[in-house]
Amino acid sequence: MFAIAEIAGKQYKVEKGAILQVDKLKGAKEGDKVKADKVLLKSDGSKTEIGTPSLSGASVEMTVKAHGRGDKIRVFKKKPKKRFERTQGHRQSYTEVEITAVK
Repeated sequence: MFAIAEIAGKQYKVEKGAILQVDKLKGAKEGDKVKADKVLLKSDGSKTEIGTPSLSGASVEMTVKAHGRGDKIRVFKKKPKKRFERTQGHRQSYTEVEITAVK
């Protein structure tokens, strides 16, 4: 069984036991149980339910495993013939969650 759920503003394909890195969930501590109520699609192989826009009564339960920050990316801007160069770095914060149930 799998589902498409909206977690922290983005859509993820989830199934029981999967470990995902989602955008940082504010207020969630390690070990907390979190519930996502916006389930857009649910399928068990033979039967598929599609929400308009979401399914009522469906939810995804997950456990927060850890918080972290991703790899650093470098953003380099340059304008030719103007002596303009700028380097900027960015590290995205994430929350690692484990899916415990798709209801």
